[in-house]
Amino acid sequence: MRTVISLVVVLALALGIYHFYLKRAQPAGPGSLPTQAISLTGVQNDLIAIAQAERAYFAQNGSYASLAELVQSGTMTMPRAGRDGYSYSIETSANGFTVTARYLGRSGDSAEVRYPTITVDQNMQFRQPD
Repeated sequence: MRTVISLVVVLALALGIYHFYLKRAQPAGPGSLPTQAISLTGVQNDLIAIAQAERAYFAQNGSYASLAELVQSGTMTMPRAGRDGYSYSIETSANGFTVTARYLGRSGDSAEVRYPTITVDQNMQFRQPD
């Protein structure tokens, strides 16, 4: 009987700690840091896809292209030019390209969270110029 009571007390204590931990681990909202990290990972993946499409376009055509030209040529199949408040743009030259993701904002954004500008170039080098 004593073992059963001890087991129930330990399980209740563990359940209480587990519940308290989950309450504290939940993101505070759309501008919270865990949500921002997920968004930034998605943006970086999009930039990689755009840069790879740009490199493939260059291999086929000998020049770099705008975002619209990449989609129109079928080199890139990304249906949108942004994600989670970020907008993508491409600057091209004869020697290379730079794909930029700039945060334009969303409704309900927290002023406390910083949303960096991210760039990637023809060498697949990421930078955050801000």
